[in-house]
Amino acid sequence: MKHWRREKKGLFVSPWQNHLSQTQFIAYGFFAVILIGALLLTLPFASRDGQSIGFLNALFTATSATCVTGLVVADTWTQWTLFGQIVIICLIQIGGLGFITIGVGLSIILRRKIGLRERGLLQESVNTLQIGGVVRLARKIFIGTFLLEGTGAFLLALRFVPQYGLLRGVYYGVFHSISAFCNAGFDLMGFQDPYCSLVNYYDDWLVNLVIMSLIVIGGIGFIVWDDLSRHRLHFRKYMLHTKIVLLTTAVLIFGGALLFYLIERDGVLEGMSVKGSILSSLFASVTARTAGFNTVDVAAMTDGSKFLTILLMFIGGSPGSTAGGVKTTTIIVLLLCVLSNVRRESGLNVFGRRIEDDTIKQASAIMMTNLVLCLGVSLVIMGIQPEFVMSDVLFETFSAIGTVGISTGITRELLPLSKVLIILLMYSGRIGSLSFALAFTQQKRIPPVKLPVGRISIG
Repeated sequence: MKHWRREKKGLFVSPWQNHLSQTQFIAYGFFAVILIGALLLTLPFASRDGQSIGFLNALFTATSATCVTGLVVADTWTQWTLFGQIVIICLIQIGGLGFITIGVGLSIILRRKIGLRERGLLQESVNTLQIGGVVRLARKIFIGTFLLEGTGAFLLALRFVPQYGLLRGVYYGVFHSISAFCNAGFDLMGFQDPYCSLVNYYDDWLVNLVIMSLIVIGGIGFIVWDDLSRHRLHFRKYMLHTKIVLLTTAVLIFGGALLFYLIERDGVLEGMSVKGSILSSLFASVTARTAGFNTVDVAAMTDGSKFLTILLMFIGGSPGSTAGGVKTTTIIVLLLCVLSNVRRESGLNVFGRRIEDDTIKQASAIMMTNLVLCLGVSLVIMGIQPEFVMSDVLFETFSAIGTVGISTGITRELLPLSKVLIILLMYSGRIGSLSFALAFTQQKRIPPVKLPVGRISIG
């Protein structure tokens, strides 16, 4: 026990933990979870054919599951045994909630005291705005998650049990409920047709509404959960963060659905009933915000709807959620910044509140980092595999960094180096592209003296 000690008010920690920043600890923790998952999936009995899938493919799958992405190199049902599927769903649950949140939740159950360092890690993990009340929030997250996933599993089982039998129907309900809530996009429908996702349920209102509800609830963020639980339907009492998230989410869902319908009404939606067209349009808009399921053939979509999907994937969900992307608040802050500059207003104001300059800087950094990573990796992959269509490569890279998982099908054709690049995008997308960059750089002290101002022309 000399390598480990117990903090007075905390969990067991290792000596090297104190030498890592909170961002580094979370980044390395996710890497450890991914590595363990990859080793388990490499085992021969994890695959149906009894042959190891190979470390790189196992690493790709483990990264996709832990980073709640959904991109796969092999169909989940066709490739993996029950053991492999359980490993994947466990990785999804850990990745969706965050291993810090799960660790704190278990400590609460075991009635262990939560130390200041653990509270700080939890604050960083769920992106809450203050450290006060973070343990109470963790309790809400822990309980709320399993209540929501349990409800979703029950409702989905109502559809799956009559179709697949009791045990298989319940299992499918649990698997798809966890996958949807965590915005992962893994499915077990490959027995119908490999990689078909939920296409056969495009007009099923129960499956569509349950999956969409879980995706949205998981994607609005735990901070919003807490605010809604305290203030119910009193919109004026909500925090600025909650107001922006709810309004932006509603606009993106219904605006995206309307645009998708207008673009694809003579495309993949042609021949569908009115109910099928409405459900498919809504589902396409919701799932593009980092969920990864699909009820229409993605490869058959027009370039217009692919571009719309890329935009929605890039935006993603909201901070402190199971979703990825640059986040709704980032986009709104930058749009408001542009509008404020056009109007030549002083400061950035919304809902009677002023947004800090540091928030604007952070939003700009996240936006540019994600764009540079996506475009840079896309160009490299095109150089490695020039046979690909550029729009498909862009779709894949934006899907990876947004931890979405929707694919045009080229994932299965990626060469080893291309797979490694996609793995890095999924990883950086889950922990945050800015956090990904900061995790591998040393924190520098701010110099007490600033350099002289230099002027440049913009625009």
